[in-house]
Amino acid sequence: MTDAETTRATTVGELSEGQILRGILDRLPPSTAPVGPGDDAAVLAVPDGRVVATTDTLVHGPDFRLAWSQPFDLGFKAAAVNLSDVAAMGARPIALLVALAMPDATPVSFVRGFADGLAAACAELAPGCAVEGGDLTVSDTLTIAVTALGSLDGREPVRRSGARAGDGVYVIGELGEAARGLEVLFRRFTDAEGAPVPVDPALLDSAEARALSRQLRPRPPIAEALEAAASGATAMMDVSDGLVLDATRLADASDVTIAFDSATLGDDPGLALDGGEDHGFLVTFPADVAPLGRRVGTVEPRGAEAVTVDGRAWTGRGGWDPYRDWDAGRG
Repeated sequence: MTDAETTRATTVGELSEGQILRGILDRLPPSTAPVGPGDDAAVLAVPDGRVVATTDTLVHGPDFRLAWSQPFDLGFKAAAVNLSDVAAMGARPIALLVALAMPDATPVSFVRGFADGLAAACAELAPGCAVEGGDLTVSDTLTIAVTALGSLDGREPVRRSGARAGDGVYVIGELGEAARGLEVLFRRFTDAEGAPVPVDPALLDSAEARALSRQLRPRPPIAEALEAAASGATAMMDVSDGLVLDATRLADASDVTIAFDSATLGDDPGLALDGGEDHGFLVTFPADVAPLGRRVGTVEPRGAEAVTVDGRAWTGRGGWDPYRDWDAGRG
């Protein structure tokens, strides 16, 4: 795959699987695994014999729109959302396995930009983590599936089920910025029929540009999550679907109530509570442990509600559920 082929807008349908794969591997850092890409499967070294594994799929339509996301953005986000799930267990990310299902008409330049985004996310968010394998196939719908693997390095996993009454509830990272960015996209960059149109950066003020960056290229605080695990967090999870929805999952797993204080949630508590995709971390710490992040509430004995805000049940959306919220008519 040459630069000349790329400038002629060569598509993946014109190349073999091997040529496409070589174009990806050439842009990724060298593997550090005992056996990396090139065999039927990778062989990884895991210090204590336990592997943390997670997978996430991004589908064109409900999860991203090519009119809004550059290939680099998609590669970065596909890595970031999986790295954050590994870190939420208190594990150090060590490898990604990436599967791409692409229409024949997908430009080769997309594949190159996507690979660059994967590499950049690993380098910035989880140094030492690398793409160690994956799969390529064809599909009418562009689909990205990533499996992330992590090592606990001798620690116990931090699970959703460990919160106890009396713990403090903390957030590491931002809340609401990615949701604000999504609002910008649907409000400013759709046509009269609601279909997405390309983003014009010149139309954005600094706050909108920052929010859009957080939506298209999330930066989960992986190092801080690992520090929280090491310092004694009792429960932790990635906030991807909205603070209320994810806190409900943690509360149900721990059989407690999570009581939020809206005064701690910034200038738009509703957006913080209902928005998602910031990929920060919801963490609980006991009183005798020095916490990380900012305190947003308290763990209480289980009551009638899994989550309360200022002592009452939250009546907003609560977060993103694709089976409830995906509307194909919105672009």
